[in-house]
Amino acid sequence: MQSRKKILVVTENNTCNRGIHGIIGAMDGSLTGLARRRLSPVLARRLREEPAIVLNGPRTVGKSTLLGELAGSLGRVVIDCDDPATRAAVRNDPGRFVAGPDPVLIDEYQHVPELLDAIKAELNQDLRPGRYVLAGSTRYSTLPQAGQTLTGRVDILDVLPLAQTEIDGSAGDPLVHHLLDGADPVDAMTRSMTTRDEYARRITSGGMPVALRRPLGRSRSRWFANYLNLVVDRDVIELSRVRQREMLPRLLSVLAARSGQVLNIAAVAEAVGMEKSSAENYTRLLEAVFLIQRLPAWGTTLGSRVARMPKVHLVDAGVMAWLLGLTPEKIATNDPSTLTEYGHLVETFAVGEVLKQASWWDGPVAVGHFRTSTAEEVDLVLERDDGSVIAFEIKAGTRVDVADLTGIRALRSRLGTRLAAAVVLYTGHLAYAHEEGTAVLPLDALWTPQP
Repeated sequence: MQSRKKILVVTENNTCNRGIHGIIGAMDGSLTGLARRRLSPVLARRLREEPAIVLNGPRTVGKSTLLGELAGSLGRVVIDCDDPATRAAVRNDPGRFVAGPDPVLIDEYQHVPELLDAIKAELNQDLRPGRYVLAGSTRYSTLPQAGQTLTGRVDILDVLPLAQTEIDGSAGDPLVHHLLDGADPVDAMTRSMTTRDEYARRITSGGMPVALRRPLGRSRSRWFANYLNLVVDRDVIELSRVRQREMLPRLLSVLAARSGQVLNIAAVAEAVGMEKSSAENYTRLLEAVFLIQRLPAWGTTLGSRVARMPKVHLVDAGVMAWLLGLTPEKIATNDPSTLTEYGHLVETFAVGEVLKQASWWDGPVAVGHFRTSTAEEVDLVLERDDGSVIAFEIKAGTRVDVADLTGIRALRSRLGTRLAAAVVLYTGHLAYAHEEGTAVLPLDALWTPQP
């Protein structure tokens, strides 16, 4: 069985490398060619430091490809628990499968949670680095055994949809790394040549690799529909006995319409026609399979007037655009209601790009949003382990007014010198310094190679 799997890994790796990695090459912006995942060197470093690593992320984003690349470079095989026969064999004797030569590589481990107990037993005897790399399409923290089994012994790496720098094949450190390194955002200032239509195309396409390999239009739309059905029918149902399966797509659509906004479960439940407790449980399931993510409130110790409710975002802007029916052509009509939805989509897209770049950073980074009781808000806050803070405000328009800096001013008044950098991202062309050192940057600074 293992020798057969080794052949499968090589075949899958060769195929998936063409589908998971790539650069924009076609006229419609679909993926062609090859490009390396920015997470690959991070994984290599962590493997030298940590006894167990979990690659966590949505289906089809490239976790199996990362495992396959690692298997090829080390001469190992991948134990694929997505395969029913392999899954049955592993479930029958998990100890045998985790006792192999280091590192043991296991894909879709969440199908056999008993593996975690077997790995714990092994690590109780030997905690040397590089023993296990697991990949899964369900959030590690949501698995029943996960909370107690490997706490303190596992390092979790998020494998998210492709970032624009990966899609373009851009070299060099991205903007977020420059800011986390303490660089002045003014140093990143360059004039943008990205058109409004190009922004709309990138933002509505998102970063799901397989979708990006399809041309815009019906083919890509079919993929999104099939993808969501697969995740709901397989992954969600496997996690929990869902009595109202038909409510999940409806709930996801409502959450998509509220992406980038404070999550009010009572209002969501009313919109869907569910009990509040059921809406909360189903929302957690959608979060567990990486369709949505909660951005926690940040700075709650800065005063009683700081809001404590999280925001909700779709994990992929392409999925969100498909759920809302937003296309570049529809956005170009300038319909007011469409532009309102597009504004939320731009925020979700930009937040996702920043979080992807932060996930490649080797140090701990706390993330959240800042909002006061008087609606002064900052869309995204990053906090380094030394307590310094980077603030991002995101605007879909081509102008930045003084009123757009209200949230940053409120945050600066509370943090003082702890606010290391403040950046407003917008879809205009000019880059310039605004009041008190706030940098106004074109949105494409997130994927433009930095000086």
